[in-house]
Amino acid sequence: MAKARIDPADGAAAVREALGAGADAPRTAKATAVRYLLQLLGDREPGATVEVRVPPFGAVQFREGLSHTRGTPPNVVETDALTFLALADGRLTWAEAVDRALVSASGSRADLTGYLPIRWG
Repeated sequence: MAKARIDPADGAAAVREALGAGADAPRTAKATAVRYLLQLLGDREPGATVEVRVPPFGAVQFREGLSHTRGTPPNVVETDALTFLALADGRLTWAEAVDRALVSASGSRADLTGYLPIRWG
């Protein structure tokens, strides 16, 4: 069974709400916004070389290249929801997030510079 997809209108509305409210955003808005942006990231370049994790809301594997079939992929990025939203919207650059230790990135292909921000609106 195919994974349920977030409708673009619903996803964009959630992103606007979550970005507008910041830390005070309702959990449902943050969850939908993060999942929608992860969906767009995965759509942008299908594959399974890099896994982006935004606990507790979701994760996506993307980028073509060597893929894995079991366990933790060789390239993993993990961050919190507010940081991911700021990165995805361009309010925070990848370099700033790394310098401020707001993301954990391991692996030779775990640099998301060319994939952020994400066009969502």
